[in-house]
Amino acid sequence: MPDPARHGLDPVFLITGASSGIGAATARHAAEAGYRLVLAARSVERLEAHVRELGGAERAIAVGCDVTEWEQQEAMVARALEHFGRLDVAFANAGFGAARGFLAESPEQWRSMVLTNVLGAALTIRACLPAIKQARGHFLLTGSVAGRRALPGSLYSATKFAVTAMGESLRQECNESGVRVTLIEPGMVDTPFFERRPSDALGPDDVARAVMFAVAQPPHVDVNEILVRPTAQAG
Repeated sequence: MPDPARHGLDPVFLITGASSGIGAATARHAAEAGYRLVLAARSVERLEAHVRELGGAERAIAVGCDVTEWEQQEAMVARALEHFGRLDVAFANAGFGAARGFLAESPEQWRSMVLTNVLGAALTIRACLPAIKQARGHFLLTGSVAGRRALPGSLYSATKFAVTAMGESLRQECNESGVRVTLIEPGMVDTPFFERRPSDALGPDDVARAVMFAVAQPPHVDVNEILVRPTAQAG
């Protein structure tokens, strides 16, 4: 773990989808562990509130980024490197879901979800990977239990199967580079992802602790997958 006393040398942790839920919780835990933060999401106003809570511009910056747009991802990483000079951890966390049933959502909603969950994660990898390789750093992706077992009528599940494959493909590409790759696979989490909040679900902090467990391991230890469910979840 970084030493917060080493103020100007503290490593840098980038999070997409950082305005709420798992991303915002991970930002708080990473800040407590001594990381400087690059918080990215489409809602800059919410990110700026987080920046104020986490120590201001010296410790965190807010970057507006639609992860489906390559130029915005490039700009996100450029801003991180310009402001902090390095990038040690990248967490491709942006994503959202859809109602189950192949007649339940509009084709437009499907398109946006697939582009965000799949292309968005891939573009984050592409944008961040040179800096992460230079730092011999750590890449994390938010998958899902739904990326391990298909759910009835769930196109969302298909997007998370893609993220599962992407994580393993990235791990293989980075083999012997010193870069670590972790797929975080939450079960049901009480976040804005759900219109009706589930009871007996994980909280965002539960998932954030799993993220930080993987990141805190010694450099030679690569925790490739963390599947975390609430005890009340059967499937």
